[in-house]
Amino acid sequence: MSSEERKVKIKVGTKSRTIQVDYLARVEGEGAIYIKTKDQKLEDVKLKIFEPPRFFEALLKGRQIGEAPDITARICGICPVAYQMSAVTAMENALGMQIPDYIHQLRRLMYCGEWIESHTLHIIMLHAPDFLGYPDGIAMSKDYNEAVKKGLRLKKAGNEIIRLLGGREIHPINVKIGGFYSIPEKARFQKLIEHLKQARDDARDTVKWVSQFDFPHLERPYEFVSLSHPKEYPMARGRIVSSSGLNIEAVEYDQHFEEYQVPYSNSLQSTLKGKSYLAGPMARYNLNQQLLSPIVQETIKEIGFEKKCQNPFRSIIVRALEVLYACDEALRIIEAYAWDHQPAAVEGERRAAVGYGATEAPRGLLYHRYAINEKGVIENAKIVPPTSQNQKSIEEDLRDFVSQNMTMPDQELVWKCEQAVRNYDPCISCSCHFLKLERING
Repeated sequence: MSSEERKVKIKVGTKSRTIQVDYLARVEGEGAIYIKTKDQKLEDVKLKIFEPPRFFEALLKGRQIGEAPDITARICGICPVAYQMSAVTAMENALGMQIPDYIHQLRRLMYCGEWIESHTLHIIMLHAPDFLGYPDGIAMSKDYNEAVKKGLRLKKAGNEIIRLLGGREIHPINVKIGGFYSIPEKARFQKLIEHLKQARDDARDTVKWVSQFDFPHLERPYEFVSLSHPKEYPMARGRIVSSSGLNIEAVEYDQHFEEYQVPYSNSLQSTLKGKSYLAGPMARYNLNQQLLSPIVQETIKEIGFEKKCQNPFRSIIVRALEVLYACDEALRIIEAYAWDHQPAAVEGERRAAVGYGATEAPRGLLYHRYAINEKGVIENAKIVPPTSQNQKSIEEDLRDFVSQNMTMPDQELVWKCEQAVRNYDPCISCSCHFLKLERING
């Protein structure tokens, strides 16, 4: 693919080099990369996010709390479950509701479906082409047809779970505060078992396949941040922890994390006590790997994968391991089915309160906060998507990688820098949820 087709501008002077990728390929949303070097030193790196903000927090103001799951599901067509689960978790926190374990298990099952379909889409169609030298997944499929077929089967299996529990696979409509509008009969869950067994085999093959890729070298001392739960690999519940010892409830999030605007991005950036941090699969793996199921642990040993992964280019392996885990976990939940004749939801009493919720979207920690009044109306909302949290870390990856590879040929450096961004599977549209405007009179 030519530079013109990829909208890449490279300016080389006697002592300087400027690289600008106007439109990032194989990411969800609109973003660009700007890199400038002078005298073999890096001068500037920017991940420019120019997609217009969509003001979802403003759209939620004045709405009834029961509308939040359906409105937030529209933030992302790839990970609507994450937005719904964070929304209902925050609302239930505000109302002081206690959710039965069988509802937690059903939510976890639905989350498994999203992890499977979202991670697989990224691994097969968006990220693997980087490692194998193809412009996209379609071109790659000509030489890796079997791997792509397995990926498509995996994505279908994930979609089937979401369709069953959510009513449809895109923007599900069956999730509500307190549980679900209805719970499908046991027989419908049982029909998924054979599909998920095949998916688990496909997922294990996918782990082995991606583990053989040639990975660029980049090791960074990340501050990892994810949920943590004592009995389960984190998805829809848990405390917020970090590699430096942070251990808080979602209600404490705003005391430790800060969002701010940079002039070249419509996405807010986040820091933890003034420092960048990394959320997502690598963070979950490094902080919670002991909770992965036996089949995943066996596969980790089989491929010789490191216990502590700090190379962002190797995050594709972690995503594949999480797909394997999600397939295995979905099977475990279905095979332990015990919710016949149980209420689909529990009810709560409306009250004026502030509610906090955090879950693990495929791309990382997703935080919601809502202030509601005694009539059940949302007075204000705050949503912090994973990609806005990771934006500063992406820029630091680019800074370190370029600094270590100043002599790399222009086209190869451009390719690797785009790949470094895609390591995060950024959902740029999700991150552009808010923009502060300041009006000065006079």
